Amino acid sequence: MALSSLCALSLGTPTVPPHRLVGAVLEGDTTLAGIVVNELRVPRLVLALVAGACLGAAGLVLQEALRNPLAVPEMLGVSSGAALGVAAPLVLALSLPAAVQPLLAIGGAVLGGGLTLLAAGLGRSPSAVLLTGAAVAAALQAALLVLMVMADQLDLQLIYRYLLGSLSARTWDDVTGLWPWLLVAVPALVLCAPVLSVMRLGDEDAEALGVRAQRARLAALAIAVVLIAPVTAVSGPVAWVGFLAPHLARWFNPGAGAVRWLCWSAVWGAVVVTAADVPARLALAPVETPVGAWTALLGVPAGVALMRSRGRGRVRRAAAASGTSGTVPGNAKTVPSAGADRALAPAHDPGVDAPGNSRPDPGAVNGTEDAR
Repeated sequence: MALSSLCALSLGTPTVPPHRLVGAVLEGDTTLAGIVVNELRVPRLVLALVAGACLGAAGLVLQEALRNPLAVPEMLGVSSGAALGVAAPLVLALSLPAAVQPLLAIGGAVLGGGLTLLAAGLGRSPSAVLLTGAAVAAALQAALLVLMVMADQLDLQLIYRYLLGSLSARTWDDVTGLWPWLLVAVPALVLCAPVLSVMRLGDEDAEALGVRAQRARLAALAIAVVLIAPVTAVSGPVAWVGFLAPHLARWFNPGAGAVRWLCWSAVWGAVVVTAADVPARLALAPVETPVGAWTALLGVPAGVALMRSRGRGRVRRAAAASGTSGTVPGNAKTVPSAGADRALAPAHDPGVDAPGNSRPDPGAVNGTEDAR
């Protein structure tokens, strides 16, 4: 995060050396470097950090609540609904103040998430929620395509850049508009984190421990909406950050629980968006590319690789814990362990002893059972 933040503040036109950053910030509006750093680069960096943290935390909340590592905002209709709520007034030429855009995004996100839950039976089955969410997201994206057909050339360029997720030309007004929503979402996350640890046990075990799984799943979706919608209203749907950040948190802290994963998922989300925004600004300079294109381009292969590595690590740990197999050097055959020999041995008469073993004393066996 430090390296990507330093690159975000230093690189570009004009280039500000790292040792002059503090002076440029203190000089303010008196120099060109001070104006660029204070009015353009610092707000963009803060927005990237906040947006990445919100998307990363929302991704972990959805994955833990649905017990599925593929549960991401893009596949539940939340991001598509928020984008539809912001893009529709632009195409229909409705002049609305900027303060209303987060409300429109939240309304669209609630629409997408609500349709997913209603079609999936109010979240009774996590797998049904995920599959239904993919269908709802596809329908909302089709509605967005219809709006793009109706838009003129100028609106079409704005909508296209917005739908890919972009931090271009963002100012302090865009950053300050997120704080009221964060004041609502952060306490909700603090209250939600212990419940997520219980939800990982399954619906039946969660019900036995006093957690109503269906209501908890609805609350988790509501928290994800509050986290995602304001960010989507400002920067658009930055794709696959909510998928990659939770997997990075689990990969670096495999033995942690949902509470620690939630904190680290927010941190990794901020790192991903901040790091992706640097090539988005500089790779094709002077033309800026959407940051969402870079997060999708790099996030999906990295997330799949992390899932595969975690799966192989889980298989190795399970094999080491059970002790059911070993390998002979230079031979491809697997040698069963003693526990596997006893499990695979055919049943025999209790009165017949195994070769090389002494017959146990019935009295000793009964005494052992009585002691137990």
